[in-house]
Amino acid sequence: MEFNYDKNRIWLANEDGDAIAFVDFPEFEPGKVEVTHTVVDPSLRGQGVAGKLMEALADQLSKDGRKAELTCSYAIKWFAKHPELQDLLIDPAAEAKKAASITGSACGIPRHRS
Repeated sequence: MEFNYDKNRIWLANEDGDAIAFVDFPEFEPGKVEVTHTVVDPSLRGQGVAGKLMEALADQLSKDGRKAELTCSYAIKWFAKHPELQDLLIDPAAEAKKAASITGSACGIPRHRS
């Protein structure tokens, strides 16, 4: 699986070049991003694509020296399951609190506008 990378997005394209899975993480301050959406086409669900997107995101944040705030419910849950990556979060305690209160699967309203 080969992902495409932009400064604020990682995605998987189909043979026509259309994004069929992606994670968006716009930068709202230098060195700080908000993970707003993780989307996977229904045809890819159950194949671990969202988790692979999160791994790619964590690698990219680490390489760039950026930290994340999480709005996306999937990202919140994923980072909660990976305590070894808490140093990539702006406020790990706040993210843990969000994880404990998630009841659905919809992403929250982005807090920052780029």
